[in-house]
Amino acid sequence: MPAAQKNFYKKLLGKRGEDLAVKYIKKCGYKTVKRNFTTPFGEADIVAEKGDETVFIEVKTRSNDVYGEPKDAVDFKKREKYRKIAEYYISVNGETAVSFAVVEVTPDGVNLIERAF
Repeated sequence: MPAAQKNFYKKLLGKRGEDLAVKYIKKCGYKTVKRNFTTPFGEADIVAEKGDETVFIEVKTRSNDVYGEPKDAVDFKKREKYRKIAEYYISVNGETAVSFAVVEVTPDGVNLIERAF
């Protein structure tokens, strides 16, 4: 598969995964505040609220398990990026309780991992 086609496929797969994640977290009682929240530190896939907590959600979509479970791709570097994004969000929007979650989207379904890190 040519590189341009592969990149397009990955973007399409990621967008589809985020769409499924938003629908799933809504069923779990979350309200989506922002999608693709961009900061000087990077982008959070979803910023949501549940109760009095703001939740920053990384969505990992996989079409197979060749590279392991999706949650395993949320490494130390990604977690640090999300912490900085949360700090930026608080500096702009005011103090709030914060947590981090991961949504795995695979051919087997959608899995929400609350308080993932």
